[in-house]
Amino acid sequence: MKLHSEFPYPLYLVILEEACKGKDMFKVAEQAIRGGVDILQLREKKLPGHLFLERAQRLREVTEKYGVPLIINDNPKIASQVNAAGIHVGNKDARPTALRQQPYFQDKLIGYSIEYLAQLDNEQTAMSDYLAISPVFRTDTKRDTVTEWGLEGVASIRELTQKPLVAIGNLHKENARTVIRAGADCIAVVSAICGANCPEKAAYELKNAITA
Repeated sequence: MKLHSEFPYPLYLVILEEACKGKDMFKVAEQAIRGGVDILQLREKKLPGHLFLERAQRLREVTEKYGVPLIINDNPKIASQVNAAGIHVGNKDARPTALRQQPYFQDKLIGYSIEYLAQLDNEQTAMSDYLAISPVFRTDTKRDTVTEWGLEGVASIRELTQKPLVAIGNLHKENARTVIRAGADCIAVVSAICGANCPEKAAYELKNAITA
């Protein structure tokens, strides 16, 4: 298992075709990377397997071109098929402990979403490389979550774990810095980049807000 004293990916893009609002998803991804995205996750829960694989393969070509890690959301088979850098899972997905037992995931990144403080003490958290605080603020992109953490929640989790924290949920350039100050290591977004008229500019402005 990889251990990170620091998380070297301050800006994290979660991408899905629906969020791109008619724009070419692969062009959005490339523009976002040029603007400053450090790590990218493909999340397409509604797609049949063969279409998910096709998109993952094309996205892998884009991320490989720029040396950016590709994370696959909740699909171990596709993650291994495209040689992704890792996988991200939630409470209802494959368990990190089970994934670590698979040869492919023994040295890959595993992200795990935190929806309850009690999760910080479980073995799934211990087995994960980073924790996603989901959501910091309510969002229309992901409606099946439990806790709206807010800035106080981010700060509370930071006090209880040394794991890298990826904050997600209605984040944008106006509030990103305050979330970092509260204790997050990374800001993850969907619509703030995918839905922007210029994804490259949106990523650039977000990155500046985070690292200023």
